[in-house]
Amino acid sequence: MGSVLIRNLDDAVIDTFRTKAELNGRSLESELREALKLTAPLTGDQKRALIERARITLPAGSPDSTDLIREDRDSR
Repeated sequence: MGSVLIRNLDDAVIDTFRTKAELNGRSLESELREALKLTAPLTGDQKRALIERARITLPAGSPDSTDLIREDRDSR
């Protein structure tokens, strides 16, 4: 597992998580780990943005992949 060091956290944020940890019967580290785990998954919008960013745009006039697949299949 990885480790992360977060510098310059506001003392009020640390105190809030310390209080939450105490109320939940956990250590501060465990409380922070749980908070990160709950907020880590990507939202639907974030997933769509990743898909858009990864989408490849072929130049105009590029062959249709369906035709290329048929051509390869028919050559056998």
